[in-house]
Amino acid sequence: MNRKTRDVSAQPARGLRGDVLGAADAVVMAIAGSAPAYTLAATTALLAGTAGLASPAALLWCAVPMMGIVLAFRYLGRLDVNAGASYSWVGRALHPALGFLSGWALVVSATLFMVAGSLPAGAYTLSLFSDTWAQNQNLAAAVGAFWLLLMAGLVVKGARITARAQWVMTGVEVAILLVIGVAVLIRGGGEQVFSWFWLFDVTDLNGPEGFAGVALIAAFYFWGWDVTTNLGEETSNSHRSSGTGAVLGVISVLVVFEIVTIAVNLVMSQADIRTSSGTVLADLGDAIWPGWGGKAMVIAVMLSTVATLETTLVQVTRTLFAMGRDRTLPAAFGRTHRQWQTPWVAVAAVSAVALVLLLSSSALGPVSTVLADAFTAIGLQITVYYSLAGIAVVVAYRRLLLRSVRHALLIGAWPACGSLFMLWVLYQSLLSLEPTVLLLGIGALAIGIFPLTWYVVADSAYYAGPHARLDAAVADEVESPYDDITTSVPAPHDTRVSDL
Repeated sequence: MNRKTRDVSAQPARGLRGDVLGAADAVVMAIAGSAPAYTLAATTALLAGTAGLASPAALLWCAVPMMGIVLAFRYLGRLDVNAGASYSWVGRALHPALGFLSGWALVVSATLFMVAGSLPAGAYTLSLFSDTWAQNQNLAAAVGAFWLLLMAGLVVKGARITARAQWVMTGVEVAILLVIGVAVLIRGGGEQVFSWFWLFDVTDLNGPEGFAGVALIAAFYFWGWDVTTNLGEETSNSHRSSGTGAVLGVISVLVVFEIVTIAVNLVMSQADIRTSSGTVLADLGDAIWPGWGGKAMVIAVMLSTVATLETTLVQVTRTLFAMGRDRTLPAAFGRTHRQWQTPWVAVAAVSAVALVLLLSSSALGPVSTVLADAFTAIGLQITVYYSLAGIAVVVAYRRLLLRSVRHALLIGAWPACGSLFMLWVLYQSLLSLEPTVLLLGIGALAIGIFPLTWYVVADSAYYAGPHARLDAAVADEVESPYDDITTSVPAPHDTRVSDL
């Protein structure tokens, strides 16, 4: 076969150090990736402005289709352990160009988040010393840049040190949230009395358009759990550990989100929530334990923000590594550090772009405006690659779906519904969003047309084919009565998968 057009998917995975993470690490990374404290602090006011007292219901109902996407990632990871995760799966199950789109959507959303995460990291750090310092956007950007560079250094050092840092930061963060949240649920407070309406009634969300807006915010709430799948090549027994870690991680953060959101409803009026913006969690802490409760929440948010900067860097750099390895982006991204076996070129490139965007963020307007636009734009990009993954798992397992009710539900119907939901949210959002948000969200995706075209014209083997397609029915797997799918799974880029 011609060297230029041989099947890159048949080449062995190389470069990353394997078996450095375990199953428990996968769960912690999924929780850290979703960043409970940071997400609650940054978007509770935004969600309340759309959903009001029904915010817990909005999160619960949006978690149902999101779990379909989690299942899609779980079962796709059974067939293909790849640092690129959805980039590889969508490319092999659907089409290489769609695979590139999926990878590019993650790259631009994660890079945009570097700004949306670094600014609050700086501001919350400064607020521990002075509220005046925290309100200085340039100073917050400088401190945020420090945290970004520090996390980049840890990511370059390897997945093991990254996971150890997450155990500490995420453990403290979740403990603070649960202690204060549960304390509020037990003691109550404020003028509100708990109602089951908060959890189950979404009839007051202003119709389909209103629900779509809420769902876009909720997509950002849960985003980040899929970092476990990007660490697949570095995780022991990864074809099971990564997917299981994602499922347990999403369930865990949903519980935390619901406890804290209900607690906020109990002690704060909706008007206060909408006007307090980034101080919602600090106000919640002060409501139950004046003084130190608020400070504890600020520490939780700071740790969460720094932690999610690290997991986002892991996610985007592993995706870039896989794309560089496949020559769909510059091959330099596929290089790894000789000693640490991490994609140092990708880390350096993302960090540099993020620093430029971060240090120029003051020209974009107030922090609240920058963050609100960034969150919504990221939500748009998330819907793209999540929906493609939901379709990809149905295609990859299409010949196994009718073997049992369990297969049909967990691998077929639920992921398909999750994908359709994401596409519906994307469609509704495109009809109603402001031009600035559309430019950030869709414009950033459109830039991917240039590298896509360049490497297609250059006859990249990834696009030239033929490719080993994902097909679970012929992947040399053995059905087990104790497992819903497989007992043995092909290695990354295994040629045993059918060449369709």
